[in-house]
Parts: sequence; C-alpha cells; structure tokens
Amino acid sequence: MTRRSIRQYSEREVSEALLNRLLTEASRTQTMGNLQLYSVIVTRDGDMKQRLAPAHFNQPMVTQAPVVLTICADFHRTTRWCEERKAQPGYDNFLSFQNAAIDALLYTQTLCNLMDEEGLGYCYLGTTVYQPQQIIDILQLPRLVMPVATLTVGWPAEEPPLSDRLPLESFVHSETYEDYTPADIDTYYHYKESLDENRHFCELNNKETLAQIFTDIRYTKKDNEAMSAGLMEALKQQGFL
Repeated sequence: MTRRSIRQYSEREVSEALLNRLLTEASRTQTMGNLQLYSVIVTRDGDMKQRLAPAHFNQPMVTQAPVVLTICADFHRTTRWCEERKAQPGYDNFLSFQNAAIDALLYTQTLCNLMDEEGLGYCYLGTTVYQPQQIIDILQLPRLVMPVATLTVGWPAEEPPLSDRLPLESFVHSETYEDYTPADIDTYYHYKESLDENRHFCELNNKETLAQIFTDIRYTKKDNEAMSAGLMEALKQQGFL
C-alpha cells in the first residue's frame, strides 16, 4: 500500500553484494517446471546505459539510475542444456515464449517486492517491448532470448505521491466475468477522472475526456500497430515464431 515508482536516485552505490543477494532470493519465485526460464542483464556502465536509453525513449532515469536490469524470457539456456544432455528440445514456438515471459515477469515482481523491503527504489519500464530489437542488439541476446522487462534501480531521492488505483469491485468478478454497464464505468472511473492532475491533462491537451488522452496521445492505435509489428518481427528473429 506504500509502493511508489521511483525515477530520481541518490548517488549512493547499490552494492554488488546486495544486488546479488536480492537476485538470488528472487529466484525462489514460482517457475514453470522448475526451469527458471529467465535471465537478467545487469547494466552499470555509463556508456551502456547511454546506448540503452533510446530504446526506452530516452527516459532520464535510464542513464541516471546506478543500475539498470533487463529481465529476459530465456529458453536458450534450457535448450543448450537439453542439447548437451542428448535430449531434443522443442522450444522454438510461441507457447515457449509465453511460458518464459510469465517466468520472467514473476521473477521481476518478486524482485521488486524484495527491493521494496530493502528500501531500494525502482521504476518498471514498459518500453522494453516497444522497440525490443534495439535491446536485443545492444545486449547481444542470442536466439530464444527476448527482453520483457526493465527496472531502473537505486536509492530513492524522491518520495512521489501514491498513484491512484481502481476500486476492488472494478476488477474482481465472482464465479464468472460480469461485463460493465455504463453506470459501472461511471462509478469505477469517477475518482480517477476527478483528480486535479487528470483534469489538467485534459485541459492542456484540449481533450474532452481522460480516456481520449490514452487513445489519442499516449497509446494510439497507429503506434500500437507499428510496435506490434516490431515485436512480432523480433520474436521471429529470436526463434519463437
């Protein structure tokens, strides 16, 4: 109930010993077949962070954070294990990517929880899947390895307000999925739409509703389709399609 995304970090070092301990503890999370279908690329070098930044639309925390973690869905390691043990792997397909991506995201969330407990700050970058080929090339990811999440990590230099959340009844369904009536939408989104900052967004962008900020500016159909095509192409190149 106190979790925040941290985008500004102090100059205090995140020690390798601490990070390695948290990365190890996070590996106790759930995983398909006990295969741990993920890998983590740790980036501390300033030049490497500069190279990664354009793939994340040059968000400043990519270069300013002490550590950048790129979490990948990884069936390459398991495939190599099979090949070295006289087994015939069959993991060059979309189901395998889905399983590895779920493993990687479970690992990512567990790691976030552990970092919260240590007092570390982090920001989850959804941009990882927008231009994955850039990340693949920079980090030299082999076949059957796909970036799915990025965390910027450091000691917080800010304490931003908690962001709003929809009420429980808006996303929990009993027994079967119950579709939303217009009245439900009015009720569930009233608080979000009434926030001063969201009203201000609408005024600044000359939009009638907050929903139009998302459909017309932040996540447009044109951009979604273009980035979907890039994601599909990257999945093909990495051997999952």
